[in-house]
Amino acid sequence: MKYDAVFFDAGETLVHPHPSFPELLTLVLHDEGHDVDPAVIRERLWVVSDRFLKAARENELWTTTPEKSREFWSSVYRTFLGELGIGWTDELAERLYSTFTDVANYRVFPDVVEVLEQLEHSGFRLGLLSNFEEWLERLLETLDVTRFFDVRIISGVEGVEKPDPRIFHLALERTGTEAARSVYVGDNVHIDIEPALEVGMFAVLLDRRGRYPDHDGVRITTMRELPEVLGV
Repeated sequence: MKYDAVFFDAGETLVHPHPSFPELLTLVLHDEGHDVDPAVIRERLWVVSDRFLKAARENELWTTTPEKSREFWSSVYRTFLGELGIGWTDELAERLYSTFTDVANYRVFPDVVEVLEQLEHSGFRLGLLSNFEEWLERLLETLDVTRFFDVRIISGVEGVEKPDPRIFHLALERTGTEAARSVYVGDNVHIDIEPALEVGMFAVLLDRRGRYPDHDGVRITTMRELPEVLGV
């Protein structure tokens, strides 16, 4: 095989809010007395993407403590609700944070397990490398996918976040794998793909939402395309 190990991002690559971020947010807002169409929320998802990118560019570590996590997500939701014309309250902030940190509100994408099984059976070592709070470990256990990953590098545990190359080198070190023989699969060009390429890994963009149609690197729209890309 050309590659020995495949590392995966978590959010929007392996797991997602259920039934989706817009729908779950709509349910919370409806319970709080706000009537919002999920389609309107989808149109404004750029607010979330922009906030993640800003954090990455400014090296704002948001996953490493519960306090930083709350502050970060409050800034995301406050900006998002401002776009929707909805007032911000401490009660709404707590409700949103509790909802989106509840493992019961997440699922594995339907194409994930079959592909992980296929890659595992083909002899690849599988790893996870994600900007996520420490409770990702509990989420993976709840969703019964921990078993696939020899190594799990979670920024909230390690204290370093993508796109910092140190978190990629940490994953390689713990698997004993060379960058040139490793693959990274993620959903964000700036936080996942560019830094993975910079450290010498083969990077695959999983663009489930069609956000990067003009990406000039390797791009797939479903996990089921990954084995063929890897020559399986």
